[in-house]
Amino acid sequence: MALTGVQIFKFLPKTNCKKCGFPTCLAFAMALAQNKVELSKCPDVSEEAKKTLGEASAPPIRMFELGTGAKAVKMGGETVLFRHDKKFFNPCALAINIKDSLSDDEIAKKATEVANSEIERVGQKLRVDAISLEYASGNSAQYEKAARLIAEKAPDAAIILNCKDAAAAEAAVKAVAARKPLLYGATPENAEAMANIAKTHAVPLCACAQGLEALSALTEKLQGLGVSDLVLDSGAKAAKEIIEHNTQIRRSALRKNFKPLGFPIINFVLRDDPVYEATAASVAIAKYSSIVVLSSIEKWKNLALFTVRQNLYTDPQVPMQVEQKIYKISEPSANSPLMITTNFSLTYFIVSGEVENSKVPSLLAVMDCEGLSVLTAWAAGKFTAAKISQFIKESGIEGQISHKELIIPGQVAILSGALEDKLEGWKITVGPREANAIPTFLKSKAS
Repeated sequence: MALTGVQIFKFLPKTNCKKCGFPTCLAFAMALAQNKVELSKCPDVSEEAKKTLGEASAPPIRMFELGTGAKAVKMGGETVLFRHDKKFFNPCALAINIKDSLSDDEIAKKATEVANSEIERVGQKLRVDAISLEYASGNSAQYEKAARLIAEKAPDAAIILNCKDAAAAEAAVKAVAARKPLLYGATPENAEAMANIAKTHAVPLCACAQGLEALSALTEKLQGLGVSDLVLDSGAKAAKEIIEHNTQIRRSALRKNFKPLGFPIINFVLRDDPVYEATAASVAIAKYSSIVVLSSIEKWKNLALFTVRQNLYTDPQVPMQVEQKIYKISEPSANSPLMITTNFSLTYFIVSGEVENSKVPSLLAVMDCEGLSVLTAWAAGKFTAAKISQFIKESGIEGQISHKELIIPGQVAILSGALEDKLEGWKITVGPREANAIPTFLKSKAS
């Protein structure tokens, strides 16, 4: 049973030192009881209390890493049903399903596509994270060979061994054990054999059952067999089932503290129609899936799913920001135009993209406005003539260019007069109100 805030409070130092970020120990205890904070945030808690409160302070959804190395994907560890309550922490992994019955060239090609799938969007590196290798050939040697090939061609991707044949699965796990693959396919029928493989090679195991009641019974059995790192597959395939099952699993883990369902979720959304598949994948991403397995990874589909995932897993209370500095676009010279904007990520990437589209080498001064857009920053008193002039002077850009002209966003044209007073000797030019007019504006100045 989960402890209440008052019960947890009895084990805390009761000093109200505020080191944890809360005004009192009682407030911290209440947050801990609601899984909104970790016990480690209290620096003065005793070892006895740590032991006693260990279960209460553990994440309601077990957390571990899928894969190895710098690009391993953290799974689980979520504490809320809705991101506005706090935020979602660990973005779900996107994986492509590859059948081992394909030719070596086809397998290598698909694995290479995963390796080359990384793109940058709004300052973040986004990629297809994993490969699910399906045991379709019925040939253990072929499956092991395919696993080795995937490990070679996609060295950073996590590996999911989609195989319910214990003998074939064990051979493949041995072949790529250093990559800590997820062993998919523990069922009520093969639970003992698959649990033994997972324990022997220290890899996570996926529990597969039809429905939540059968899944709960299976996870309890696997835990009893000594497996701690589990992933859940309830058999949900249709979007309606994915929403229902995933929501019930998340709610049971968070609200009821039901340990048999306190694990990350995997959803296979394989469809012949790529648009239909992308739609089903979006549902799974939005509704608590930790791994979404696709049949194909076309670039348009990747971008759509990357965007959905990125939007859901950013903190809704903290704007996305880029670093304050002078950005060089298209190898500018001392004569290149100098523009300024705020450090809201979306603003920066839209503006910089339009500057690139103009083919006019330029300098873009990005000013720290706590991640606010231009108009919002201006209204909040963070994008003012005084602060802009201070930024420009301290940036050292004046000594790097042969002119003294600063182009400001058209939406804050009202700042031009005050800026000319603050930046003595500078010419302040009002640029376009909308970013899509930047290419025409810059080309006209260059002509």
